Amino acid sequence: MLWLYVLLGLLALVALAALVCFFMTYYSATRTEEKMAADRYPPGKVYEPYHPAMQKWAEKMDAMEFIPMEVRTPDKLTLRGKLYTLTPDAPVEILFHGYRGYVERDMSGAVERCFAVGHSAMLVDQRASGHSDGHIITFGVKESEDVALWIDAVARRFGADHPVYIGGVSMGATTVLMAAGRGLPPQVKGVLADCGYTRAETIIKKVIRQLKMPALLVYPFVRLGAILYGGFDPNKADAVAASAQIRVPVIFFHGDTDNFVPYEMSWENYNACAAHKQMVTIPGAGHGLCYPADPDGYVAAVKAFYAE
Repeated sequence: MLWLYVLLGLLALVALAALVCFFMTYYSATRTEEKMAADRYPPGKVYEPYHPAMQKWAEKMDAMEFIPMEVRTPDKLTLRGKLYTLTPDAPVEILFHGYRGYVERDMSGAVERCFAVGHSAMLVDQRASGHSDGHIITFGVKESEDVALWIDAVARRFGADHPVYIGGVSMGATTVLMAAGRGLPPQVKGVLADCGYTRAETIIKKVIRQLKMPALLVYPFVRLGAILYGGFDPNKADAVAASAQIRVPVIFFHGDTDNFVPYEMSWENYNACAAHKQMVTIPGAGHGLCYPADPDGYVAAVKAFYAE
């Protein structure tokens, strides 16, 4: 009987380790207005030079009228977004933020950028983020399925033929690439992927190594935690495989000094992409800072690409 107790003890330790990894990697606690207001601007030295510009964009966005939008997921979560309309006939960009981000923090300049290229802006709080429901971030596995719900919501409001573009930053970029790889309705005319990672497994292992831990030993517990407690497999978040199936134009952005999602990851996604595509490098831009680092160049690149 001793062997049975030993086995049960080992299984309990494995389950406990997987649970700890799950909470550290995927769990998102309830967001409050106070907490989000206090975390309005991304922390870190790389972001501090851009805080004044982000503050101006945030103040402009806060003063603008918007239409609150909601969708309901198959797993019974209510996801929320904000629609900023340029004109009734303007194409709509649906934009998705990054890991543990939310609209007001990650997308402070998005409305201004969308308006500059002649588009309305639909800014989405992804599941387990911002004002949306949920507590489990899935690195694009379920988030990419949610993209179709937002496309349908725009179609219901503006009509099935109304032009739509989808875009995202960081995890949001991987999310839209994965969604596009499944196929998109004909009203979706293009995809914007800004500093997206290639695969959830790859970026998680990179972070594990940065924490001075052995990725080969730790990642199996991270993956097991997602499967046991989150109900998804992070290895299914694969933007490279998805990019090979995309059939609409894709414009990629990445800063060449990104120290979180390596610059080379966008090139890997780009090289795999089977559709008409363009890679735009923003020199000196850190993670998620392509637009703040060069707003004029960013807008010009988007205008020229979508004009094609």
